[in-house]
Amino acid sequence: MRASGFTFVEMLVVLVVVALVVALVPPLLAGGEARLQLAAAAREIAGALRETRSLAIREGRSEAFVLDGAGRFRAGAGLVHRLPEELRLSITGVADGRARAAIRFFADGSSTGGRLVLLRGERRLDVTVDWLTGRVALDAAAR
Repeated sequence: MRASGFTFVEMLVVLVVVALVVALVPPLLAGGEARLQLAAAAREIAGALRETRSLAIREGRSEAFVLDGAGRFRAGAGLVHRLPEELRLSITGVADGRARAAIRFFADGSSTGGRLVLLRGERRLDVTVDWLTGRVALDAAAR
């Protein structure tokens, strides 16, 4: 009759598999945090842009989404938001002459249009505003 249990070879195989998992998984998870932070920031900016558009339509006057060079942005006269320091942001829109950029929304829902590019390392997400409709769109990877 054979004794039950594991052989030395079976134990070595299990230890090798565990060692590989421990060595390979942490680097894969580290990139996930950067991707999530970038996507969250893009959704926050898109939300602020949509809020600005809604405010312009509701109030019947133009409202501006304003971004300064320090990573701060504001929807209309609302609260100032700050992006994480790890992110870089550039905007193509209308400059207001005070080291700030703005995308203006009008009472009919249209806008001046623009594109915001968020960068963290090699990762990039775009938030675009259509000038004719004022529609705010996120790069597919940010959704």
